Amino acid sequence: MFWRSVVGKLAITILLLVSFVLFILTILLLQFFEDFHIQEAEQDMHQTATKVSVLVQSQQKSNVMETTERVKDPASRVAIVFEDGELWVSNSEDKNLLKLQKEWIESEEDLSEVLTTNRQVRKQLFLPGNQMEAMIVGIPIENQEGAVFVYQSLDVIDQTKAETTKRIFLAAGIAIVLTTIFAFFLSTRITSPLIKMREAAFDLTRGEFNTKVPILTHDEIGELALAFNRMGRQLKFHLNALRQEKEQLSSIVSSMADGVITLNRSGDMIVTNSPAERFIEDWYYENNMQNQQEERKLPSELNEILQEVIEGEKEAIHELSLQGRNWVMVMTPLYDQSYVRGAVAVIRDMTEERRMDKLREDFIANVSHELRTPISMLQGYSEAIVDDIAESKEEKNELAQIIHEESLRMGRLVNELLDLARMEAGHIHLNLETVEVEKYVERILKKFNGLALDNQITLSLDKQLSEAYVQIDPDRIEQVFTNLIDNAIRHTSEQGFVKVKVSNDEHGLQVEIEDSGSGIPEEDLPFVFERFYKADKSRTRDKKKKGTGLGLAIAKNIIDAHNGIINVNSKINQGTAFSFKIPKNKES
Repeated sequence: MFWRSVVGKLAITILLLVSFVLFILTILLLQFFEDFHIQEAEQDMHQTATKVSVLVQSQQKSNVMETTERVKDPASRVAIVFEDGELWVSNSEDKNLLKLQKEWIESEEDLSEVLTTNRQVRKQLFLPGNQMEAMIVGIPIENQEGAVFVYQSLDVIDQTKAETTKRIFLAAGIAIVLTTIFAFFLSTRITSPLIKMREAAFDLTRGEFNTKVPILTHDEIGELALAFNRMGRQLKFHLNALRQEKEQLSSIVSSMADGVITLNRSGDMIVTNSPAERFIEDWYYENNMQNQQEERKLPSELNEILQEVIEGEKEAIHELSLQGRNWVMVMTPLYDQSYVRGAVAVIRDMTEERRMDKLREDFIANVSHELRTPISMLQGYSEAIVDDIAESKEEKNELAQIIHEESLRMGRLVNELLDLARMEAGHIHLNLETVEVEKYVERILKKFNGLALDNQITLSLDKQLSEAYVQIDPDRIEQVFTNLIDNAIRHTSEQGFVKVKVSNDEHGLQVEIEDSGSGIPEEDLPFVFERFYKADKSRTRDKKKKGTGLGLAIAKNIIDAHNGIINVNSKINQGTAFSFKIPKNKES
């Protein structure tokens, strides 16, 4: 609305101010001119009365009357009371102005005092007869008992005053009109840049930072427009910088493998990334609170840590267990100057690190265990030989044979450890050759026919070869065959069987080695390809033949190097089936 705009307010303010000043000035001028006209009239009448009194003193009555008619104002009357008591009243153009009567003069106290006390009188009064209001001036005649009275109607003064009032109001009206035009011109001139600045400010709120306010003047408003344009440029620069930092921070947080949660003092989650969202979802699931997930309620564990951080104003580190995984959370306070306004929590999944730590510990323990036994046997049997405990040559040869076998076992363990380390480090090198599958598999099985026969185990081969050749590293794959078949025979009781199924087609080589042995417990199946894994010794048929626990780990690395896969299926007391597949024409 116009009345609410700056233009309206400024124009109305100027108009009200000028109107108030003009009103006061008009009142003062009217009063001033009214008093001025009365004083002027009284002064003229007094001068006329003075002149007439002088004439009365110096001239004859007839000359006085004639001269008085000439010197007086035509609209007034002059009344002369001569020394002999005669009253003479002049004529007047104002027919309503009655002649004074001597009786009325004598009855009026102020007028009679002019005759009796020689006192001058200036007075406004109502004339008898028509009750006309008139102004009268009376002065005594010096050295005579007489007086001169000059009087006229106030209507003449009122007419003059009315004319003056009309001119004053006309001037005030012209001043009001000019003031109105000036007020609108001035307010428009002043507020036009402000209106443009307001429009530019609205553009800024809509994100249009290239908007500029034209600089029309070089006064304070021009400087304001210049500062506004500079502010817009600075605001655009800082917002772009903040946007870039926000995008950069968002990208960093989103790409982090660790979970990040930003919290305020009330525990509301402000910023979260994908790992943190998964952690929260797992927490809701474990605590059966899926229906409250949309409320984004902070987990109680994190809320307790948050309160600890806020109260202590220092970093807190805690480890949490959730859905079978280990999480380490580091929560750091966020400050608004010296006031803690919230906290940022970094949540890291330490499950793999904890597993690797356990594997390292198990590895050291297993290596120590595996080396302790042969070293103890070497030490014990060598001491027996040195101390001549073995008396006969046959006994010494038997002890020497045991020492030799244990040294070979230690050498095999060390070599397998070295091979496994090289494989896991990616340093395995394959010597790929084109091998005829049938002859290759039959040659390997021939090595185990005697062992299977001695243990009363049926060893069979099932071939389905649509293609005769395959490209592999024959020595490495033979190592896999040897390990799997040897394990199958060792864990199979008498009258059992070990079946080797081999197929080779356009997809590649597929091998399955199935036995009717003791099987592997279901809880141990995920760990059979780890280093030093060993089945329960009570399930091993040949308890004298000990393995190193590295064979399956080495086999898996060899198959992985051929870009293949190896699997195991087993049931307790029913048997185990290891299978591996090597794709065709895949080179490492």
